[in-house]
Parts: sequence; structure tokens; C-alpha cells
Amino acid sequence: MALDWTDGQLNSLGFAKPPADTRVVVAMSGGVDSSVVAAMLAEEGYDVVGVTLQLYDHGAALAKKGACCAGRDIHDARRVAEEMGFPHYVLDYENVFKDAVIDEFADSYLAGATPVPCIRCNERVKFKDLLETAKDLDADCMATGHYIQRKMVDSKAELHSAADANRDQSYFLFSTTPAQLDYLRFPLGHLPSKAETRALAAKYGLSVADKPDSQDICFVPNGNYASVIEKLRPDAADPGDIVDMDGNVLAQHAGVIHYTIGQRRGLGIGGLETPLYVVKLDVDKKHVIVGPKEALATRTVPVREINWLGDAPFDNQDEWHVNVRVRSTKPPMPAVIRPLSATEATVELLTPEEGVSPGQACVFYEDGTTRILGGGWIWRGA
Repeated sequence: MALDWTDGQLNSLGFAKPPADTRVVVAMSGGVDSSVVAAMLAEEGYDVVGVTLQLYDHGAALAKKGACCAGRDIHDARRVAEEMGFPHYVLDYENVFKDAVIDEFADSYLAGATPVPCIRCNERVKFKDLLETAKDLDADCMATGHYIQRKMVDSKAELHSAADANRDQSYFLFSTTPAQLDYLRFPLGHLPSKAETRALAAKYGLSVADKPDSQDICFVPNGNYASVIEKLRPDAADPGDIVDMDGNVLAQHAGVIHYTIGQRRGLGIGGLETPLYVVKLDVDKKHVIVGPKEALATRTVPVREINWLGDAPFDNQDEWHVNVRVRSTKPPMPAVIRPLSATEATVELLTPEEGVSPGQACVFYEDGTTRILGGGWIWRGA
């Protein structure tokens, strides 16, 4: 029986019109996830437009594997579009990406922080400039391959963790604003596992069905942050001292950029009974400060640039009892958020966490549900 779109019947993307009359821009990285999203929507009859961003030098990227948005990935995205019969465009965002993501990554790393550039890329490039491009293309919405869920509750879009906790990307998407959330769609968030996504890719006959997942930050090959920083800021690798918490010099280092908070290996300090860890980086003094593991434990976390997705205004009450995630690899834990303003707060972890670092995100989750209440940036050592 044909659906009657005049009585408020909604299509799978939430619009009261046939899929053929609904234009959706799909952000295509060339990987399995976004390719499946595009193929799925094309098969459902939507007016699909694929867009891939060239984020850095295409020539240098052609030989690069294991990262998104490289030259090979652009080719793969274009091929999927050809296989499924929808238009595909490559947009040169190299300058935007450098200004909005790479430069800040380098500067914050040099300041002793541990940045998460993928969050800034989503916030400042994909969900900002690319989203505006989608609107310029008269698209009704933009879809991505992220593992996160958008749920409509009382006519309001909420952000929820993915059904598959092992694939959940909420830590990297906390800064999605309510306005962006109204426009975005995440068709994979409800799937129980990545195996389901690959099964769909095989079903659609996609050439990328068996393509490995990307592992690295797209401009950081092999996860070697320091080598990238040295290229971006040639004078960054100044040597200095490794000191204990009392300021005693224990050894020398070849540059603060080679160390991260919580690091144990590679310190070059032997003959000690108690293992030492990097507990702080003093960029001005060029000091790598080390101490015992218990010195890493942090209970109080200052957070700023908060994006709040809760129903009531963030700063209209003294405390919020929530769960928070201070590292992407750790599960959410109970905490109390005490707002200082609409965009700043102090977060008290009820159980101290090791290795909390400036530059990382602190993401807020509603206790007892899968809802994401927003988050902010950890901005100095506790």
C-alpha cells in the first residue's frame, strides 16, 4: 500500500514527504561506514549527494594508508557513488582544515596539552562548513557514518550513545550543537555491531566492504605526534630536564613534545625501585615532571567551552549529578558538575582518575540513560 505523505507520515529521515523528494548530503570519508550510509539511503530512494573533503595535500596522501580523507579514500568514495548511481563531489578544505584544526593541534601540543583534533574537525569543519555547504545544495539534512544516535523526544532532537558501546563515538561528538543536531542524521547508530555494517556493505556490493577501519588521525601517520609537530614547528624540540616533583634533575630529554601525561616508558630513568610516570609538563621551563603513579590521580577537573545539550539552562542550578568521560578509552564515571558560568565549570570525579590531561574532552552523560548532555574541554592541570 502506498504511503500517504499528506497526513503527516514521516520517511526514515523524519520528513513528511517521499524519499525521492528528500535531498540528503552524505559526508563520505571513503570508509565502510559512510559508504554504507550513502548506499542505504540511495537504495531507499533518497536524492543522495555524496561529498568528500580533501583535508590535506592530495599528492602526499596518495601513498598514505590507515587514515581517513586521504587520496585513496577520495577514490573509494567516488567509486561507491558510481556504483550506487548518485553524484559525488570533492571539496578542497585544505586551508580551512589547517587553520581550524592542524595549527591549534600544534600550538596546544606545544603548550603541554594532549589535543583531540578529531573533535575540532567535527566541530569546525564537518559540522560547520560542510553542513553549510549541504544547506547551499538545498539538502534537507546531512548524514554521516558516525556511531551515535539521534532520538526525537517530545519533538526535540537528543544525542544518545550508539547501541554498540564498542563503536560509540559520543566522546568525539559532544560539541554538536542543538541547531546542528536538528539538521544531522546518523543512520548507523542503532546497529548492534560493526559486523552488521560490513554485512550491509556486502549486500550492496560495495567495493569497500572489506576495507580496514582507519586507525590514525588523518594527518598523524603511525600515531607519531612528535614528528608531525617537529615539521609544523621546527624549533619545538628544544631539550630540557626530566625532574621529580621536588624539582630534582633526574635526566635530560630531547623535547617536551615527545611526552604525554601518564607516560611511563621511554623516560630513560633506570635503577629506581618505584616506577615513575609523567605527571606534568612545564613548557616554559622545558621540564618533564615525573612522579609515582598515585600522583596521576585527579579528582577536580576544570572545564571550559562547554556545549550543553540538557533541557534546562546549564547555569541555572548549582550542581548537576551526571556521569562523565575524561578519556575516550574510559567508560563514563559518576561526577558532580558545578557551573561557574554558561560555558565553564568545575567537575568533581567521585572516583579519582589517572592521566587526566589538558586538551582532552570531558563529556557529560545523563545518569541511567544513554543521553549525552554535552561536554567541554579540560584546560589546565588540576
